[in-house]
Amino acid sequence: MGKKPEREYGEIYRTLLNRGVTRRDFMKFCTATAATLGLSATYADKIAEAVQKAKKPPVVWLEMQACTGDTESLLRASKPTAAELILDIISYDYHETVMAPAGHQAEKSLADVVKNHKGKYIAIVEGSIPLKDGGIYCTIGGKSALAIAKEVCGNAMATIAVGNCAWDGGWPAAQPNPTGAVGVKDAVPGIALVNLPGCPMNVENLVATIVHFLTFGSLPVTDTMGRPLFAYGKRIHDNCERRGHFDAGQYVKAWGDHGHRQGWCLYEMGCKGPETYHNCPTVRWNEGVNWPVGSGHGCIGCAAPNFWDTMTPFYRRLPKVPGFGIESTADKVGVGLAAATAAGLVAHGVVRAVKGKPKEEKTEE
Repeated sequence: MGKKPEREYGEIYRTLLNRGVTRRDFMKFCTATAATLGLSATYADKIAEAVQKAKKPPVVWLEMQACTGDTESLLRASKPTAAELILDIISYDYHETVMAPAGHQAEKSLADVVKNHKGKYIAIVEGSIPLKDGGIYCTIGGKSALAIAKEVCGNAMATIAVGNCAWDGGWPAAQPNPTGAVGVKDAVPGIALVNLPGCPMNVENLVATIVHFLTFGSLPVTDTMGRPLFAYGKRIHDNCERRGHFDAGQYVKAWGDHGHRQGWCLYEMGCKGPETYHNCPTVRWNEGVNWPVGSGHGCIGCAAPNFWDTMTPFYRRLPKVPGFGIESTADKVGVGLAAATAAGLVAHGVVRAVKGKPKEEKTEE
């Protein structure tokens, strides 16, 4: 791609140049984003061209019933950093945690975006929205979270629900759900919405979703639950570096035992990877260094529907699990654990019977 006069570049790229970002670093970012989106490296040029021309989209970030974990994930972004994302790529006009204004000034900032950029801004929602008793269990500036979500998300060109709470209610919606908490899709139905579940969401997927919107002018392709296929199209189980041990019947029996030290499968310790769709094994966390299973802890299924109720106790193994060539699609996730095949367990028992256990693990289960 030939070099253009700087005046022909869009707002985002001019800002990057002024902040000393090199062309090499910019292309590395575009290539990494293409990989996260599941696109070939050839799309890096298309992404670069789109970002070069793009104007910073106004973004508002709403915090509802949440622990602020998704904001914490945002602040730990590395490609780009949170500062680069906020200052260079998007126009953050409202975010309670990182914005300078407070009180009435802060709420005026939000109202101004809705009024002056109607249909042209992106709304990001963190946290669940309570419906019970008129929504009094979460109010901001005298307005209920429900009223704010309807106004802000209803007038946005697109809404991104980050984290499980904004997706399906998360932990506030766990039984007995005293506040009637729900996700954005149930609180404000019919809007242009993409869901990025996880507890918290991985900021790499948020950046990729925004860049996809800037590049193609649309939200990424999703499954029936509104989750982008580039991030939630494959089971953790199928991309896990411990999958070979699952197939070989090598399982950790206790924390710190021989199998645990050797990196064996964590299925019997409660790993929910066989029932969870997410790109954790490939995108990872902490600048791509590691992820829970890689560090020796089983997946808790935090990107699965209603995981606080369906995936607990976290340290008890799944009653049924797809296995040994029996696959499912992302669209079938959430039909319930009872719908999963028991073939994996049967094969698991056969393999163990044939292989036996290491001497130090020959104890009753």
